[in-house]
Amino acid sequence: MFSALLPLLTPALGSAADVMERGATIAVIDFNYIDTSGEERDQRSEHEARLKDFMSALRRDLAARDKLRSVAPVCRPEPCSLTPSTQGGLLGAAREAGADILLLGGIHKVSTLVQQVRIEAIDTKTGQVVLDRFFTFRGDTDEAWRRAEAFISDQLGSLLPRRYEGARPR
Repeated sequence: MFSALLPLLTPALGSAADVMERGATIAVIDFNYIDTSGEERDQRSEHEARLKDFMSALRRDLAARDKLRSVAPVCRPEPCSLTPSTQGGLLGAAREAGADILLLGGIHKVSTLVQQVRIEAIDTKTGQVVLDRFFTFRGDTDEAWRRAEAFISDQLGSLLPRRYEGARPR
């Protein structure tokens, strides 16, 4: 899903140890949503609302962690999203906002019961993917989305800072 973005990312100079001295700063881009479940009822407005709530909660929960700080990149054209016209600018926008990590993702509703979430975290200094995770969750209710977000933010909140802690000089 995001492999098309990777060639557009250019390496920059920087040190993971420097990041941990001040705490990692993260820019979270709104996730894409695809529904290929084939359900007859049009659920676009429900999915848009749930995705908006999911993204707000994810940003809030990641920013509440001790070793992560959140920044909001500014994209031209707005909003910052993973689309062909803005892929090349996302990493630059995250860097300009002071982010050490760019977080991208997408949610795919595969069936009436199963949704898949793919997330990549990219180090803005090196352009390297530092985290590539795939999650699944069951259900398409407000509660199912809330539980999925809580689990994912917990996982990301513990995995992302650890990536930089290991690079700290001894």
